[in-house]
Amino acid sequence: MILYLHGFRSSPKSSKATQMAQAMQERGLSQEWVCPQLPASPQRSIALASHLIEVAVKEKGLQPENDLAIVGSSLGGYYATCLAEHWKCRAVVLNPAVYAARDLATQVGEHTLYHSTDPFVFLPEYVDELAEMAVGKPARPERYYLLAAKGDEVLDWHEMADWYVGSQGHILEGGDHGLSDFQQWLPEVLDFALGTRQHPTRTDTR
Repeated sequence: MILYLHGFRSSPKSSKATQMAQAMQERGLSQEWVCPQLPASPQRSIALASHLIEVAVKEKGLQPENDLAIVGSSLGGYYATCLAEHWKCRAVVLNPAVYAARDLATQVGEHTLYHSTDPFVFLPEYVDELAEMAVGKPARPERYYLLAAKGDEVLDWHEMADWYVGSQGHILEGGDHGLSDFQQWLPEVLDFALGTRQHPTRTDTR
């Protein structure tokens, strides 16, 4: 199962999520794709993701260490890391937030989603929730795949490279926070997430 967690102000309609959903459908694996709309509260987001995993474990016999990959973009990458450390599963992190409580502290207030006009409020206590759920650097970085763009205009790729040192994946020259060239890396990302990759590529953190 692939569980995709979108970023702040994003949704399952994001370009990366829809590209991955389409690719899973083309592989005949739509039933293995889960991409929920996350609530504004980080605590509730983690609870929702954990519930989806627990249901798959109970009803489908999912073995997280072998059968689960969590893919997270930006803030979703932070969530993915927290969950992957708990479930000891594979994770793909796409321009992930590393110090989410620090970075999201500037976002307290009312916002709209990128793919909707519906407003939502990011409350001050949500910053505390992010701080409380923090985990250390990955215990097994080889179970992570990192795509970090040096051209990310929102987050610092140096922090990503340092946090996920030893992971698989790539540090991309140029690029942007939304990874507009994600399609290029999609087959490799899917192979890693599905556990079918035979020759891992180590992340170049130079």
